[in-house]
Amino acid sequence: MAGTPTSPDTEAAVEAALGKLDLEAKTRLLAGQDTWSLPALPEIGLESLVMSDGPIGVRGVRWSADDPSIALPSPTALAATWDPELARRAGTLLAQEARRKGVHVLLAPTVNLHRSPLGGRHFEAYSEDPYLTGLIGAGYVNGVQSGGVGTTVKHFVANDAETDRFTVNNLVSERALRELYLAPFELIVENAHPWGIMTAYNTVNGTTMTEHHHLVNEVLRAEWGFDGYNVSDWMAARSTKGAIEGGLDVAMPGPKTVYGEALARAVRDGEVDEATVDGAVRNVLRLAARVGILAGAEPVVTEPPETVDGIELAREIARRSFVLVRNENQALPLKQGTVALIGAAARDARVLGGGSATVFPSRIVSPLDGLTAALPEGALSYAVGADPNTELAVADKGFELRAICRDADGQVIGTASAPNGQIQWMGTDLPEGVTHDRLHTVELTGTFTPRESGPHTFGIKGLGAFGLTIAGTTYFDDVQRTDKDDPFEAFFGAPVPCAEAELTAGELVDVSLTYVVVLPEDVPMKVISFALAHQEPQRDPDELIAEAARAARAADTAVVVVATTDRVESEGFDRGDLRLPGRQDELVRAVAAANPNTVVVVNSGSPVELPWREDVAAVLLSWFPGQEGGAALADVLTGAHEPGGRLPSTWGSLTDAPVTRVLPEDGELPYDEGVFIGYAAWEKEGRTPAYPFGHGLGYTDWTYESVEVQGSTVRVRLRNSGTRAGREVVQVYLAPAEAEAGAERPARRLAGFAGVAAAPGESVEATVELPRRAFEIWDEKTASWSFVKGSYEIQVGRSIDDRRVTTTINV
Repeated sequence: MAGTPTSPDTEAAVEAALGKLDLEAKTRLLAGQDTWSLPALPEIGLESLVMSDGPIGVRGVRWSADDPSIALPSPTALAATWDPELARRAGTLLAQEARRKGVHVLLAPTVNLHRSPLGGRHFEAYSEDPYLTGLIGAGYVNGVQSGGVGTTVKHFVANDAETDRFTVNNLVSERALRELYLAPFELIVENAHPWGIMTAYNTVNGTTMTEHHHLVNEVLRAEWGFDGYNVSDWMAARSTKGAIEGGLDVAMPGPKTVYGEALARAVRDGEVDEATVDGAVRNVLRLAARVGILAGAEPVVTEPPETVDGIELAREIARRSFVLVRNENQALPLKQGTVALIGAAARDARVLGGGSATVFPSRIVSPLDGLTAALPEGALSYAVGADPNTELAVADKGFELRAICRDADGQVIGTASAPNGQIQWMGTDLPEGVTHDRLHTVELTGTFTPRESGPHTFGIKGLGAFGLTIAGTTYFDDVQRTDKDDPFEAFFGAPVPCAEAELTAGELVDVSLTYVVVLPEDVPMKVISFALAHQEPQRDPDELIAEAARAARAADTAVVVVATTDRVESEGFDRGDLRLPGRQDELVRAVAAANPNTVVVVNSGSPVELPWREDVAAVLLSWFPGQEGGAALADVLTGAHEPGGRLPSTWGSLTDAPVTRVLPEDGELPYDEGVFIGYAAWEKEGRTPAYPFGHGLGYTDWTYESVEVQGSTVRVRLRNSGTRAGREVVQVYLAPAEAEAGAERPARRLAGFAGVAAAPGESVEATVELPRRAFEIWDEKTASWSFVKGSYEIQVGRSIDDRRVTTTINV
């Protein structure tokens, strides 16, 4: 099994290989050879180990759509299924994708917590609750590793926001670290035996995580028994001696890292013990053995699992993740009749979050595509209504582009496709025949066929010298700069408008964006990153909203799709508010006023404020639903399937949210709230959210009949009291009757959950095991877990606020 420790034979092969390596080979291995791989060492039969980003899809080593990837729904969507088995199946598919692309290790899953709703990267993490996060993460890890591919659980630890993430010092109490932020990692180590971990950019209590001897060597390894490899987040390692003694095995990306020759020199100078280096090499060789690239060692998985249909699984996860938070008068499923579909986000679907989780699927099914296919001909109309994109976006629809690389003499030295207008060449990921020393310019060139007439805005995302030409006219020939000191600014920064051209719908024009390549010698990773950006003609917003209201008035049902954008939710920055961008709130209000039977689909990776929620008939949350999201949406709206999701985080207004701070002061971010985040903080402050943790409606009703506890086993009887088959997520919360003196515990905590399915009128039993940890707190005085005896109420229900049956136990 993937979750079992390495066999004695494998350990012997690792030791034999280690004994044949000299100091230079060892330190070169730990430094990495390029952006995504470690060097091969033929003298011991070690092949190059390849890593890839992969929370929702496996991109591979090239940032290109030439080799498409299945794009599953976002990690928040996966957590919203509350189904570790479904997470395991997702992992199995991603292992299949990794093997197809020659990838040995996925840089996933992300199990940081949704501490504040303003965290910009929450779509890539699972939940505000450490137990739900840990179980979904363990399912994912077990799935990936069952396919013979390694995982890298990240970002260890307390990397729960993006602001100043390279330097921020997060001040976290030992108790909060243990009960919240370390807890998902511990659960995954215990239940899935991951083969890798990634230490984060940030500092915790004064020590940067790539050098955190206590948390890595003493807690992760010695206490929990983790025996995998520890890789730095990209460019996070800062000190040779500090990193190797702090438990960091691999510093990425290579080859210019704090390891390599610098580490060999530190050993020769007596600053670092070679035995410490050997320990790191041993961990890397063990990983290589597990994935099958070390001679003489049998891989953990010799027969990969059966092939998974990626398109079908993506669709299933999406519909199982959709959370129906409101459904007045059974507005859903849709009744027979006409439907007005409204919103730019319904036509131009955002199916995944921004940043390093990006993959390029071979197809994307938008809500417009999905409903057009599912509804009878003539039943569906469409209106743009309002566009969530208030800024330029990377050139996509209507563009046919390629990249042409030239040397200083203007000679073409290589070409590559660039179907989405973005160049992201990291390290050795260059077109065939191109080298950094010869590359002088990259030209993105091709054609654009507008779908609307009027003034089109073009712009540039990136830093440096650019030339922009549209239809034969040069609009920009200058240097684009920023005052931000961020190595990833060219990737995460906002596009800058540089041109406005009057174009006619359907009439093809030539476009060209030329970038002059300048790569400083001292950078650890050579990155060529820029993009052509574009925005369609902007019609009068009031006119668009009025048009949408007329369409809604003429239809039996109005379905409005609203969304965030990658300028709102992405890696690299946090959110300033929880509002939907643009005039989408006004659009919903206008449509709801025109048609009381209005359904709103909210496409975001984490909470947004819904000020109109009481004015509409139904609200469905779709997260970022992956490439098959539109097909899954049609499944759920038409009633072919019920929405299966439950909230993995609390949704409410920013004003009411009890924990919001993500901005450091003087380089420090105190986690003053201690163990009270998410629903525990909402309850402590006595505030009522819009929708509580665990909430979610289906298309049938459930009657909870009884709960019994025998030892640590909770048995819940419930009946499908509705008119159609359905699935329920039974949630078990543990509430201490009296907090131990000085313990200050949350009023209740999620202690377990189980999914059950039943036909109409059928009764079923859900079984949940209560973990011992649910009764424990971390005692900072003794630096150990303390079992808290006393009376506890077992509360069972449909959400943290909708508790149906209870019983009391004494422990």
